[in-house]
This record gives sequence, structure tokens and C-alpha cells, in this order.
Amino acid sequence: MPSLSLNQRALLLSVVMLVVGLLVWEAAIPAQKAVGELTEYERLTGGGVPKAGVPPPSQVIAKAWEELSNPFYDAGPNDKGIGIQIGYSIYRVLSGYLMAAVVAIPLGFLIGMSPVAYKALNPFIQVLRPISPLAWMPLALFIIQDSEASAIFVIFICSIWPMLINTAFGVAGVRQDWVNVARTHELGHLKTAFTVILPAAAPTIVTGMRISIGIAWLVIVAAEMLVGGTGIGYYVWNEWNNLDLTSVIFSILMIGVVGMMLDAAFASLQRAVAYAE
Repeated sequence: MPSLSLNQRALLLSVVMLVVGLLVWEAAIPAQKAVGELTEYERLTGGGVPKAGVPPPSQVIAKAWEELSNPFYDAGPNDKGIGIQIGYSIYRVLSGYLMAAVVAIPLGFLIGMSPVAYKALNPFIQVLRPISPLAWMPLALFIIQDSEASAIFVIFICSIWPMLINTAFGVAGVRQDWVNVARTHELGHLKTAFTVILPAAAPTIVTGMRISIGIAWLVIVAAEMLVGGTGIGYYVWNEWNNLDLTSVIFSILMIGVVGMMLDAAFASLQRAVAYAE
């Protein structure tokens, strides 16, 4: 064990914890008892139907193999592969997220560089920021009258605030000495923003973007449960209505895996823009 690196030891510990957790989960689920001879009354009242319960991990793994072996099938409105459902969700998340970035980052620059803009816009930000994104859904459905666009609007609303606040904080926190050097070299405001302020504030901006993508992925699942149709949130709700807990647990795990991949992508971007003073 001492010969292993820190990452190798952490990976080994993670695998051990996963295996132990799965074994405990498997052992905690009681086996279904075989149904014996039923009376006519029991048959009429559904006495022979096994009671619904939490499935063991062996069933979830078998379901995952079945779904992931053909993730892009399309057998109708209520029967699409997990790959298609996740694709719809990622499309909505990225659409709303990119629109939020187009608004939040320039506005955050303005707030960070202008005390007047900060004081003027701060009351609006403080009022709108605490509102739950899903609280906007009824109003969005009424005004937009399209479930797809309403879900994207909700992602836009929930994504904008972390990016806006972190961008403003990062821009305002740029060392004044660097800005003064740019002025000494007679750089214009636009060139100063792109060559001095943006590189210096980039780590903080990307941190806000990373927080926003996590929130957006959380919210899209709830939004799709409300609007229905397609997406991983709708998939979870539809399988719950079918009382298929195995599919529900599988979809929950898929939500976690996709969320981890999105976070890892922004963690890589965060490392790429980091700098040592």
C-alpha cells in the first residue's frame, strides 16, 4: 500500500467502498417468497402479485446493461432509449446555459468595473436571485406557451446568477496595479478588458460557470417532470408511474453520472485558466 500513489490509493478505497456498499444493499433486500396455492378470492384481489419494493443492485445492473446496450432506440412517444432522453436534457441545459452566459458575463464585467452600475443593479439582483427557478415555470408556460422553450427559460434563469455574481466579483478583484500598468501603456478600455482583466478574472468566472452548470442540471430534471414529453426528468417520472423502481434507480444513477461528467469538464477548464501570480 505505501508504494501506491495518492490517486491509486484513493481509487482503491473508492472501489472497496463501492463493492461493500453494493454487497450490503444486496443483502438488505429480502428475497421474494414464492407464491403458493391461492384461493379464488386472493386471485381476484391480486393476492398473488408481489409487493413492490426496492430492487437489489443485481437487478439495477441488469437493467443498466439492457438500457445501455441500445440507448438510442425510439419506439414511440413514451418509449425512448436512455441516450435519447439524456440528449434532450443536455440540449435544453446547454441552450439555456449558453444564453445565460451571453448575458451574465458581459453584465458581470460592467458591474465589476463600474461602482455606479453595481449600486444600480444590485437591488434587482438581490430580489430576483433567491427566487426558485421552478417558480418561474407557470409564468413561462403562460407567456411562452411552449413547454420546450419554457424549460430552456428556467435553465436560463437558474444559470445566470452564479455566473453574473462570480464575474462581477472576479473583475472587481483584479489587482489595481495591473490596470494601472495598462493605463500607463495607454491601452483602451476594450483592450484592457480582454488582455488584463479577463485573464486575471478567468478563474473566478469559470468557477461561477461550474456552479451554474451543476444547478442547471439539477433544475432540468425537476422541470421535465413538470412539463413532460421527453428528457431524463420525464423518464424518471414515467417509470415511477409505471411502478418500475429498477428503472427509477437506474435513471437516478445516470443523472449522477452525467452531472459528474459536466462538472469534470468545467473542472478541466478551471485548471486550464488557472495561473500563478
